[in-house]
Amino acid sequence: MDFDPVLMLSIERLGYQVSVGDVAANAGLEINQVQKGLLALASQTQGDLLVSETGDIIYKFPHNFRSILTNRYWQLRFKESLRAIWKVLFYLIRISFGIVLILSIALMSIAIVLIMIAASSTQNNDNNGSFGGGEGGSFVFLGNPFESLWLFEPNNNRESTKPKEMNFLESVFSFLFGDGNPNNDIEQKRWNTIATLIRNNRGSVIAQQLAPYLDNVQDIESDSYVIPVLSKFNGYPEVSTAGEIIYHFPELQITTKNHNQSAISDYLEESKWKFTKASGEQVTLSVGLGSLNVALAFILGSLLKGSAAVKLGAFILFIASIYHGLIFYAAAFFAIPLMRYYVLTSRNKKLEKRNAQRQKLSDWLTQNLEKLQGKLLYASQYGQEKVIKAEDITYSTEKDLLAQQIEQSEQIDQQWQKRLNQS
Repeated sequence: MDFDPVLMLSIERLGYQVSVGDVAANAGLEINQVQKGLLALASQTQGDLLVSETGDIIYKFPHNFRSILTNRYWQLRFKESLRAIWKVLFYLIRISFGIVLILSIALMSIAIVLIMIAASSTQNNDNNGSFGGGEGGSFVFLGNPFESLWLFEPNNNRESTKPKEMNFLESVFSFLFGDGNPNNDIEQKRWNTIATLIRNNRGSVIAQQLAPYLDNVQDIESDSYVIPVLSKFNGYPEVSTAGEIIYHFPELQITTKNHNQSAISDYLEESKWKFTKASGEQVTLSVGLGSLNVALAFILGSLLKGSAAVKLGAFILFIASIYHGLIFYAAAFFAIPLMRYYVLTSRNKKLEKRNAQRQKLSDWLTQNLEKLQGKLLYASQYGQEKVIKAEDITYSTEKDLLAQQIEQSEQIDQQWQKRLNQS
């Protein structure tokens, strides 16, 4: 059995007692999908259905419904275990690129030093400064590339008490591959915003109000772009005597709580792709170590061609065997970010164009509000919010049917008694 994690998260956010419209608006999910999901979830987690006197259904879930699900289905337990394993595995993958960079520098540094020592031992004493000026000069040449390894600490306070978002090993991965799609949840954001807009207008809107949150709107005065919204939230059009069309969404009007106006953006805005979330200091260190790695790769390559390298045994032979891999990594360390930079530049140009188009639709709506007053007034006639309260419930699966009928009979008697006393 597969349950939508977004739907379950919405139930928790909304306090475990929800309508279909509540969840659809909160999660940005299709009405029919929510309805099926809530029914399936209620049947598997000892949830209850509360039915109002108008026939509207409220779903009530136990606070431990996730535990009930995982205890009942081994597949869910297995998925949770896989998710935890993947989280650890992906972290190891992220830091592995930084570890490889450090190992590459370390191995090549050691190999270069050994080759240079071997070469200098075969030369005359008056020629021992050819690789860096004097005895031990090779160590001065190489310096200490690991002087800044304290930056590997994620929250190091060596120079500042401000915590860092990622440690250095993670920042290497971020420099190479970025930090993922910043608009990965754009569709959920789109539909959540549209549903909130509809609810802010008490379940009834005009097409032009929806346009700034949709793509491919060729003509804002043509309502064809509204069809996906109608399909997703079970809306339908209403036509006034003047021929003006508005759109009514009855299921988004049903809720378990009074709905306050929620702030939303004037149009759907996608976030730009960032090259990296690593700090400037971390990027500088990554570039510096990457450059050192490239330089060492070329130096090592020239030294491996000499006769001295052959005499140094297994370690140098091992380094020689993986040399092509080392130089490939050194080259890829800059080639990958460079290619990614050009790809992100192209993506951001297209993204800015989409944002500008939606902003243009929003500006049109603001400038033409007076012209649209007739349609907005007609839409407001269908705007209403149906808040289902405890006293509106006529049937619940929480209690036995006979007990509920007795309670209802007693409530009716009490109401009649109050009226008699008042008269």
